[in-house]
Amino acid sequence: MAELAIKKAMKIIAEAQKKARAMNLNGMTYVVLDAGGHLKALVREDGTGNIGPEVGIGKANACLSLRRSSREVAALLSGNPSLAPALGAAVQGRFLPIPGGVLIVDRNNTVLGAAASTGDTADNDEIVIIAGVEAAGYKVTLG
Repeated sequence: MAELAIKKAMKIIAEAQKKARAMNLNGMTYVVLDAGGHLKALVREDGTGNIGPEVGIGKANACLSLRRSSREVAALLSGNPSLAPALGAAVQGRFLPIPGGVLIVDRNNTVLGAAASTGDTADNDEIVIIAGVEAAGYKVTLG
């Protein structure tokens, strides 16, 4: 079974941080979960809000739950407003269908986990985490 190594998880975060600094973004929180939804790595930069870790975990867990980016999850659920709270309840609130989370997929199309960032706009959160995942040598979508 393929596994996401801690060294790769930390590279995802380091590369996402590099991109965020190049874009002069707010302080960010970065989260990487393994394929089972367990925390692999988390960095909360100085000056960030106190719920960044929970928001990042919720974004990444939404990706793993429905096997797509958190942006795609939000779009999927937009037509059914009662589904997101129900899914959130099923995973003890660890489900946030808002942009900024992506899958971590290897070249064999195996989902290794999910990564998310939070702290700036949802669009910028997504840009930096995609940069981190791709710089670590992974894809962010199945297919």
